[in-house]
Amino acid sequence: MDFVFDLDGTICFKGKPLTDKIVSGLERLRLEGHHVIFASARPIRDMLPVLPRHMHNYTMIGGNGSLISQNGELKHSTAFSERQTAAIQALLLEHAATYLIDGQWDYSYTGADDHPILNNLDPARLANKIPLDDHPFIVKVLILSAIDLEKLAEKLSALDVVIHRHANENMLDISPKDIHKWKALRTLSVPEGAYIAFGNDANDITMFANAAHSVMIGHHDELAKYAAECIPLDESVEDRIVAKLEQLSKER
Repeated sequence: MDFVFDLDGTICFKGKPLTDKIVSGLERLRLEGHHVIFASARPIRDMLPVLPRHMHNYTMIGGNGSLISQNGELKHSTAFSERQTAAIQALLLEHAATYLIDGQWDYSYTGADDHPILNNLDPARLANKIPLDDHPFIVKVLILSAIDLEKLAEKLSALDVVIHRHANENMLDISPKDIHKWKALRTLSVPEGAYIAFGNDANDITMFANAAHSVMIGHHDELAKYAAECIPLDESVEDRIVAKLEQLSKER
């Protein structure tokens, strides 16, 4: 059975690496013959620092599905079209937006020097901060602030892109059309109804909707409609996750 895990707010918290407790739970899944896949909004570059080195060869879905890495190598990427890229750049300028933009590996950033997003941005210094025009491809745009964010979201929607709003964060997360975690799983030949999903936010909805079983960490109103069960986000969350992994491993 494939077990698919979102990272932030699901099995790692406050930008810190996976704890030994969670790592041990994931390793037991592997020992029992299951396959572990990580699926995050983070680009692959920023997934690596929160995972122990021996898990860097695991299958990873990054950028909400725009990037796929296997055995330590980037195997697949989906970028915005040239037309979309030009239109997005024009809208960013029009609305005086600050942003974090990811290419296949490097990034562009114009936010504040003390923005919380920097806590998770390339902590291992694996990439380069480059001007926006230097990206050959753009796979993900995170708008941190803008003049009239609602109007900007409306204009972006007309570009036929996917827009997510992270829970409790007034930011826009933009990906190319039809890019989501479930599509990436299909690219990996994971069948519908043949995996177990753990997640916590709106970008996990497609992954939950096509899973054999889904476990929501904490609560998100939209994701809850697709969750089979919920684990409260409290001081016992990691113990509950590990116990749930043991239970599901035996049942599947």
